[in-house]
Amino acid sequence: MNREELKNILPHREPMLLVDEAYLNEDGTATGYYQVRGDEFFLQGHFPGNPIVPGVIQCEMMAQSACIMFEEMMNKKGCIPVYTGLDKVRFRNMVKPGDRVRIDTKLIRSFHPMYVLHGELTVDGKKCMSGDFSFAITGEGDSKEA
Repeated sequence: MNREELKNILPHREPMLLVDEAYLNEDGTATGYYQVRGDEFFLQGHFPGNPIVPGVIQCEMMAQSACIMFEEMMNKKGCIPVYTGLDKVRFRNMVKPGDRVRIDTKLIRSFHPMYVLHGELTVDGKKCMSGDFSFAITGEGDSKEA
């Protein structure tokens, strides 16, 4: 899926749409890509003269790339994915302007509306970030009891 197709799943819009394309793999995992252009809002002050993609933005890229695994649920009116936790997150190499980031995610556990996943960001085959994360899909698709 390209950026415009992803907007049918994700509620995010510019400047917070942080994935250019994403694919659901045959094994049920997801792979996303983002090209760091250099003019993104989060690079303006992080850091002047030496721009580096902030870790929290890398975590957001990871979560957005994973949402393609939940396309059916995400297409329900009013459904929004919200972070519920991050665990074992490690940053190993910097992500800089010009880098094409690859984001690989896989589902570890699910108990609707909560999902736990593992993700890794790489640039040119070098691991930049990895970690586990959880999120809930909230909204009209919820099966909450009153």
